[in-house]
Amino acid sequence: QVQLVESGGGLVQPGGSLRLSCAASRSITSFNAMNWFRQAPGKQRQLVAQLFRSGSTYYAEPVKGRFTISRDDAKNTVYLQMASLKSEDTAVYYCNTYLTGVNYWGQGTQVTVSS
Repeated sequence: QVQLVESGGGLVQPGGSLRLSCAASRSITSFNAMNWFRQAPGKQRQLVAQLFRSGSTYYAEPVKGRFTISRDDAKNTVYLQMASLKSEDTAVYYCNTYLTGVNYWGQGTQVTVSS
């Protein structure tokens, strides 16, 4: 069993920055990948960024060059640094991983980009 707890969401103006955190209940080196998804109202949940155990990363095209995923193994925490935020980044952001065929999700954290 894995628990994921996100934090760091909030209201930010366009062009601003936020850092989301995802704290895991066990060592994140256990996982092949740690992922961030987002879901905007009325839309499907979409993959935003991935951080693989090897350290390699993947970013969805809409966030490439603006978002950075990173991790602190000692804190069992993954981060999503978001910069140059746009109104279309408004969504609930979810942390995700999988282990032995089971997908685990956090409760989500709301990010609202608005002036």
